[in-house]
Amino acid sequence: MRRLVVFRQFARLVLFAGFLGAPPTVLAGAADLDSRDPGPAVAEDRVLITPPPPIAPRLNGPKVYGARPRAPFLYRVPANGARPISFGMHGLPPGLVLDASTGIITGTVAESGVWRATLTAKNSKGEAKREFRIVIGDTLALTPPMGWNSWYIHYDRVSEALMRQAADQMIDTGMANYGYQYVNIDDCWMRKKGDEPYRGAGGVVLPNAKFPDMKGLADYIHAKGLKAGLYTSPGPWTCGGYVGAYQHEEADARQFADWGFDFLKYDWCSYTSVADTNSPDRFQLPYRLMWNELHKPNRDIVFNLCQYGMDDVWKWGDQVGNCWRTTGDLGLEAGSRLPGFYSIAFSNARHWNFAKPGGWNDPDYILIGWVGDAHGMGQGRPTSITPSEQYSYMALWCLMAAPLIFSGDMAKLDSFTLNVLCNSEVIDVDQDALGRQARIVKQDETEFILLKDMEDGSKALGLFNLGSRPQKLSVSWSDLGLAQDQSVRDLWRQLDLGEFASGFAATVPSHGVALVRVAGK
Repeated sequence: MRRLVVFRQFARLVLFAGFLGAPPTVLAGAADLDSRDPGPAVAEDRVLITPPPPIAPRLNGPKVYGARPRAPFLYRVPANGARPISFGMHGLPPGLVLDASTGIITGTVAESGVWRATLTAKNSKGEAKREFRIVIGDTLALTPPMGWNSWYIHYDRVSEALMRQAADQMIDTGMANYGYQYVNIDDCWMRKKGDEPYRGAGGVVLPNAKFPDMKGLADYIHAKGLKAGLYTSPGPWTCGGYVGAYQHEEADARQFADWGFDFLKYDWCSYTSVADTNSPDRFQLPYRLMWNELHKPNRDIVFNLCQYGMDDVWKWGDQVGNCWRTTGDLGLEAGSRLPGFYSIAFSNARHWNFAKPGGWNDPDYILIGWVGDAHGMGQGRPTSITPSEQYSYMALWCLMAAPLIFSGDMAKLDSFTLNVLCNSEVIDVDQDALGRQARIVKQDETEFILLKDMEDGSKALGLFNLGSRPQKLSVSWSDLGLAQDQSVRDLWRQLDLGEFASGFAATVPSHGVALVRVAGK
């Protein structure tokens, strides 16, 4: 809890001292902008612009959640507010139970159906209420998965102890209060090439010595109301040279379910060496095989396809999985004029019309805070991207309805990194139940504009400055297909900016973003 307390206290000090930072300079309309170069950008301070968490309850996370009939159900209600909080829910499906003190829902639901429940959270400072739709059927991941992955900080140093610590930190830092729930092991938990035997009786995969109790690890994570994830490859070996699932798909899927895991990342890696190059659907075959095996055990396992966008995976990924990587590894993407996450985002954004509930374009992880050197699998160090770039990074991922998987050091989360990762209104854009990815409105060398449809009829709008100096960016309502007189809210600052007659414009810092929500009368 110490890090969460520090985050809250520091955020309040920043706010009260007047250093929250002014919102982007807002103009009354989109016309008559001064296009002259305003001069070079100044050095940036790490200014917190996300307001501090409320003391009264606020219910966060998605408003819809999917699970399969008769599978174990686990969901931790994300909520801010001073503890203790008493949780309630009216209209739960038969078979589910809510723990009022923890907000953790468990049980099983026997039949398919849709239940429109009402969630409540109450403490000594107030009460919050919202609708929560539970959909029992065939589709998981009705909103993009949120959580943490070990790869870009721990690499082959990952261990069961580190995974348990990450689960603790997801609770203690408050990340779980915003909807982060998956605690995912990446590569290097199995036995490495040469460390035989790789498998036990019945072909069961054996973890290495750093993971003495896989079921105990999953149980530990579940006890906190969180989900456990892991990784393997359809090939004989993983990218790190550890044993893969090739020719043991059934045994591995059954073992993963028996251990109690809820998420599987399936990484192409060495599958090229065994793929049937004469098969027209060779890129789909290994994923279809594991997808079918994952449906046999009585467990919900979200399936993440990691095959780097080959064969236009966005066109068929929803038939064999829940989310699919559209590009190469972000951690290996070289930057030039812009950091590497921009080129990954530009590529991912082109496939906006293929995303939908249960099937998401995945541009890889959020690499801020302390991250390792992916080229050498090195130890962590503070990110080199600027504060404005970090706000843009998070805004891009949320507008693109991307999985929000952080892969920095959970043990070194500071107040600035948490203020980027944990803004409830920004996350609401990602977790919107309509399940639309933003479309590209404009893209050139100096600006990038995205527009996302939201379930309530509003629009999320991101104006990204790609230039090296501050500049004024603008849109007109008519160009966006909107009526006159739209109200605008700054999502990073959670601040109403007022009503704008014909359009919106803002002066945006170099590599920064104006992220707003637009609604008509």
